[in-house]
Amino acid sequence: MSMPSIIKTLGTSVMVAGMAFGSSAVAADAQLPGNVRVVIGSTSTGGDTYQNSSIVADGLAEHLDINMKVDAVGASSAFRFLDRDPRGNTLMIFHDQSYLGHLYGVQGYDDIFEKYTIGPTVAINPGNAYLVPKDSPYQTLNDVIEAVGNGEEVRVAIQPGGVSEIGFSALKNAISIEHPGMEDNLVAVNTGSQADKNQQLFNDQADMINGTVQANEQYTRLPEDDQKAMRFLWLTARQGTIEQAPEDGLGQTSREQLLQYVAPNVSVPMGNGDDFTFDKEFFFLYNKDMDQAIVDQIDQALTEIYDEGEIQQTQKTSFFIPNFKPSDEAAEYLETKMSVYEDIITNIQ
Repeated sequence: MSMPSIIKTLGTSVMVAGMAFGSSAVAADAQLPGNVRVVIGSTSTGGDTYQNSSIVADGLAEHLDINMKVDAVGASSAFRFLDRDPRGNTLMIFHDQSYLGHLYGVQGYDDIFEKYTIGPTVAINPGNAYLVPKDSPYQTLNDVIEAVGNGEEVRVAIQPGGVSEIGFSALKNAISIEHPGMEDNLVAVNTGSQADKNQQLFNDQADMINGTVQANEQYTRLPEDDQKAMRFLWLTARQGTIEQAPEDGLGQTSREQLLQYVAPNVSVPMGNGDDFTFDKEFFFLYNKDMDQAIVDQIDQALTEIYDEGEIQQTQKTSFFIPNFKPSDEAAEYLETKMSVYEDIITNIQ
């Protein structure tokens, strides 16, 4: 099934410990305790996972009159904590990295759809992007595809094994479709944090980098003769996702300008008549043995919170796109989404 079809038919990681609250809609014999630790699949307290998780945790804490603490422990530790706690004291919020890591064979990533219960989705970070130096000869992403197809090596700085790499994989797959046998001229420069990827571009060790609107928009404002000046070539988000962003966009880049960098204005063919898109989506993960009543309790609480509407405004102010889906719907949607990206990764291996 193509991604556009999926989106028509269907609409990251945090750990929460110890919370107790009442709800008439939830079975009285199984509820979350009263003091909740929220552990996320990131070690950064300044990144999008922490920021998004804090918005959701704060909303739940206020709505249910409980205490919740967000703790940036990293993916490996978060999964271990989740594995040890079937009582509902520990919940997890992460993003697509949780299943992409498994598809890429990264150590420590299991099949989340077998090992865990998938909870609700809560938001999208629409900012996943690819950029080049402002003085780059590549004016469009199609210029990159054609250059690689003509035998030119193009180096792309990514953090391997997940959200940073999936766009690179899709681009390589598109090249293999349009210029069979030339895809290896698109070369991954495997590195670490966003700062590391930026530095590869500054030092002329990469021709293009994976970045984000949030982290890199500031560099797009610099004059072309500045060593750090960049240009966006591609945002992987769906057009409909960017259309929900604030009209002012982010920084000095408006929503209208951002829309220039998404499909169909930027085309990365998937081989089935559709263009590749990717929304970085955040969602809950639960221990497989956690009581269904607690799953239902969280779904009910978040349904009420999103119905009130205030959390959506908070998310949009932080350049997140609200995207609440209850657990059953989220599980079906995310598993189907995973299958599409699995095909792309398999095609280039």
